[in-house]
Amino acid sequence: MPRLTTIGFDADDTLWHNERFFQLTQSRFTDLLAAHAEADHLSERLLAAERRNIGQYGFGVKGFTLSMIETAIEVSAGRVPASVIAEIMAAGREMLAHPIELLPAARGAIEALAGRYRIVLVTKGDLLDQERKLAQSGLGDLFDAVEIVSDKRAGVYRTVFQRHGTGAEEALMVGNSLKSDVIPMLEAGGWGVHVPHDLTWALEAAEAPQDHPRFATLDGLGALPDLVAAID
Repeated sequence: MPRLTTIGFDADDTLWHNERFFQLTQSRFTDLLAAHAEADHLSERLLAAERRNIGQYGFGVKGFTLSMIETAIEVSAGRVPASVIAEIMAAGREMLAHPIELLPAARGAIEALAGRYRIVLVTKGDLLDQERKLAQSGLGDLFDAVEIVSDKRAGVYRTVFQRHGTGAEEALMVGNSLKSDVIPMLEAGGWGVHVPHDLTWALEAAEAPQDHPRFATLDGLGALPDLVAAID
């Protein structure tokens, strides 16, 4: 078995809270468009817009805000007031300024592994926003490398862990998303460790690969050092 040399961490909803701000903003969006669409229908239309726009806008707050504006125009047949568009834009700006709240054991897990392994942050989303969150988190100095990518696929993980480690086969990726953090890492030949978060974006849903020999699920990051020790 190849030895483990590199540990990759996802950021949003793995190290700090993130999805809660999207859901709070979506609730506000629902209230703003209440005269034009029922909540469930509006949610479906917004999710469809997000799915449709990922290829152009990417992941993150800016793409989400543009998708809300597009959805507001669609469900109102173009009659949405400019004041509502202004409130949607203001909500997006507020999301880009929200304070960072670390998840339990995030710092401790990284500190326990740093020094013995290369520690790499691998996150997707808007470059400026992810850089802001990392700076505010106070965790930046614990990482040997930071990769902010447009998407997470097997080829991306192969490239990242070859650049910053000894290849994906000797690396482990930990995150809250089965679709983005775990499954493509397993496809790349590495270890995929799922640490579920209470809130998960619908577009990140996927079935757990239960029978895969390099897949594991943890209740929290506090259990990660022991898992890594058992693997290595």
